[in-house]
Amino acid sequence: MTDNRVEILLVEDNPNDVELTLYAFKKNKLTNPIFVARDGAEALDFIFCRGLFAERRIENGPRVILLDIKLPKVDGLEVLKQIKSDARTRAIPVVILTSSHEDRDITESYKLGVNSYIVKPVDFEQFVEAVQQVGLYWTLLNQPSA
Repeated sequence: MTDNRVEILLVEDNPNDVELTLYAFKKNKLTNPIFVARDGAEALDFIFCRGLFAERRIENGPRVILLDIKLPKVDGLEVLKQIKSDARTRAIPVVILTSSHEDRDITESYKLGVNSYIVKPVDFEQFVEAVQQVGLYWTLLNQPSA
């Protein structure tokens, strides 16, 4: 892994959702560097520069993290908790992008410091539109902290 800055970290275990998300970014000409983590443990290793990602620098963290809740190894809420409880990563915007409509997931996500909670639309075109809007807002419009 090189030390190039990754602007979007997509944490998603469903290959179809990964493909749809990447397609939506490409279709809407969002060419920001993206890294896909397939489970919560890989996401944490990437964010905190451990294991296979030990050569990365934590200062080169993503501009935004798109995080599913239901993940293998470490669930998305635990990933969120670790990101928001560490001073080095706390300011990274985290957007939950999930199929869960459950009130407890939404409530817990906001208690842990999520920046936005989006339920994945089932309809293909709506999903593409939602991903486009998320990508445009967090990579182009939002002003990150210095």
